[in-house]
Amino acid sequence: MKLVIAFIQPERLTPVKQALYEAEVFKMSVTNALGCGQQKGYHETYRGAEIEVNLLKKVRIEIAINDEFLERTVEAIVSGARTGSIGDGKIFVLDLQDCIRIRTGENGTQGIG
Repeated sequence: MKLVIAFIQPERLTPVKQALYEAEVFKMSVTNALGCGQQKGYHETYRGAEIEVNLLKKVRIEIAINDEFLERTVEAIVSGARTGSIGDGKIFVLDLQDCIRIRTGENGTQGIG
């Protein structure tokens, strides 16, 4: 079992979701996030004062999957999120120790579904 965490541009969420659905990956959690990387932010003038904005809007996607879905999940996220520009995002893959479905009590690969 794996936990895939991806940080992507907010405007790329719809193409990523479509690519995941085509790869038969339907379960995910999506949250808004702020962060910076190579983009380093930008400068803006607000009411005559210069402001440095270094935390940019991102979207965090978390997907718990069984091992056989790993490759297609990562490929779907990359194909939906890639623009070729700095700031396209990152994908992290973590080992998932266990998963328990609250409704049924199933755990492990059955708990993920």
